[in-house]
Amino acid sequence: MGLTARIRTRDGWAVSHAVVTVTDMTGTQVLRAEADPEGAVRDGTPLEPGPYTVIVTAVGYAPAASSAIVTAGGTPSGGGRAEVGTVTLARIGGAELPPPGPWTVDPAHSGVGAVAQHLGISSVHGRFTDFTAAIEVAPDDVTKSRVEAVIRAASIDTGNAMRDEHLRSADFLDVERYPEITYRSTGLTVAGTDRWTVRGELAMRGVVRPVDLDLSYLGTGADPWGGTRAAFRATTQLRREDFAMNYNQVVQAGIAAIGTTLKVELDVQAVQGESLPQA
Repeated sequence: MGLTARIRTRDGWAVSHAVVTVTDMTGTQVLRAEADPEGAVRDGTPLEPGPYTVIVTAVGYAPAASSAIVTAGGTPSGGGRAEVGTVTLARIGGAELPPPGPWTVDPAHSGVGAVAQHLGISSVHGRFTDFTAAIEVAPDDVTKSRVEAVIRAASIDTGNAMRDEHLRSADFLDVERYPEITYRSTGLTVAGTDRWTVRGELAMRGVVRPVDLDLSYLGTGADPWGGTRAAFRATTQLRREDFAMNYNQVVQAGIAAIGTTLKVELDVQAVQGESLPQA
């Protein structure tokens, strides 16, 4: 094949309407192809050996360009092929900052998830279904922006009722004594283009620990209800023992039934203002 590529957003979604244009070193277009519904581009047009420029465009996203070297003999006709790999597109405006002021996290379109290792060979995925959060984007110095979140601990859901009841017990979250998990930011630092480190304090099971979030800003756009939304993705890792969750069952060969490290994954949509649209 002459060209293969995968087009994705920063948070891993396929960009099905992307267009890939290939030009030679004189700027002449030699190939143009569209991504399929899975964001994949496969075009069998053979390319002459040599260097090319690959430009990926899509409505609503900033263009991305890269170089490709085509070697001979890649197709039955003797022409070569360009394997571009995965191209990540950023939404237009994604490198800027959300407008300053208050933002309210929309729980219906956001997710608070955690992943733990199980038996040393697989993962258990859970999520909290009841939470609120607010963001304040500082007008002059974005590093002074703030975020606060409250999670109802009893809303843990792993898809297994018996396991969820155990997680609510004193062995883990102890929801009767500590019904809320809270996070309050204490600072924000730049970690790269549209990437930030949020410093803050997490309170869980009566223990308060500093926790940093690796934050990606995915862009801002209008929603169907006349509002403005900003999208973020954040991740971090927690050690259960740091929050007095020391329960474990050791199975054969000393392997713990449940891993001691939790991977936390946050997918956030925030609506500009202090209230959510009716939808």
